[in-house]
Amino acid sequence: MSDGGEYFDADEMDPIEGYCLHCREHIEIESATAVWTRRGQPATRGVCPICGGIVFRMGKTELHDERNRPDAIVLEGESSGRSRPKLARDTVYINYAAADEESAQRIASDLEKSGLAVWLHDHDPEDVNWSSGVHPALKECSRMVFLLSGNGNGEDQVQAAWEFFKQARKPIVIAQLEAIDPPDPIRRSPRYDVSGDYKSAFRQMLGALSA
Repeated sequence: MSDGGEYFDADEMDPIEGYCLHCREHIEIESATAVWTRRGQPATRGVCPICGGIVFRMGKTELHDERNRPDAIVLEGESSGRSRPKLARDTVYINYAAADEESAQRIASDLEKSGLAVWLHDHDPEDVNWSSGVHPALKECSRMVFLLSGNGNGEDQVQAAWEFFKQARKPIVIAQLEAIDPPDPIRRSPRYDVSGDYKSAFRQMLGALSA
């Protein structure tokens, strides 16, 4: 049943499975709750029954009700005289490959609960191809979390984002999803292995972002 907002009661629904980054296995999500991302995309948030951590699964399930879907946040291009994103002074830019959307959403949610504003990297070509060649959010954000994995971190827009931060001498921290080496130009950026003890790694990463 919908409660009229963005969240729904999952008690009478069929079990929903998700992937727990900490346990590294697919599990039935406890306390599954339907949510919508800032872009209006459906997702499910809940708890891992094994470790008690937060599990975030992208995609629509029977929990979602299109009538309650909020409007996506659409950033409009500079070339057409449209507005730039209005971001908080210390907004954190989360840079990630499209295949790592679920991990990015989890980190974004936890950062927001910790009091930090976040901006998620846009993978829609209409959102990233700006007349200036640089997405305004890259200029506005003061810090970056770069999710490191083998899932296409060489994507042109992902690489262009961390290169812009590097050239602008703005801090970059790396959330390591897999045991691979970071790109050489940012190899000295602090790294936190969120694929293992997520809670501990997240606390350390949060400390670095808050310094």
